[in-house]
Amino acid sequence: MQKCQKCSNPATLHITEVLAENQFEELHMCEQCASKYLYEPKSKTALGKAGLEPARDPEDALFHQNECPSCGIKFVEFRNSGRLGCPHDYQAFREELVPLLENIHGEVKHCGKVPRRGQQNKEAQNELVQLRQRLKQAVTREDYEEAARLRDGIKQLEEAE
Repeated sequence: MQKCQKCSNPATLHITEVLAENQFEELHMCEQCASKYLYEPKSKTALGKAGLEPARDPEDALFHQNECPSCGIKFVEFRNSGRLGCPHDYQAFREELVPLLENIHGEVKHCGKVPRRGQQNKEAQNELVQLRQRLKQAVTREDYEEAARLRDGIKQLEEAE
């Protein structure tokens, strides 16, 4: 059984970190040390194979210190929990979130989906609105034959839905 890389307890969690493409780092830790590693914000250090070593990139320390002015959450806390603190975080962490969203979803803009029936339904709704307007105009002109024809057309469209 392997021992924790930070203390002498048995390692119960084995974490594989992706450092770069085709470059991985395996970490073996007990549950307590893994909890500290995963859920507590790291200061200017990162866990290396032989314990703690300085962060690889000085910008990395600044990256994790970025904080939302509204709710106070730091980006590293978002990365650890997977949850943002407030709607303002999208703007506060924009630089960090854009590449993340592009990587996960392939886009940074949510387009949504339109139901297949939705387009037909929308066209029918537009036609109903136009027919009702024409019906009002026909009644105003006292063209009751046209109004009756329009009324029947409206009834047909409403039953089709």
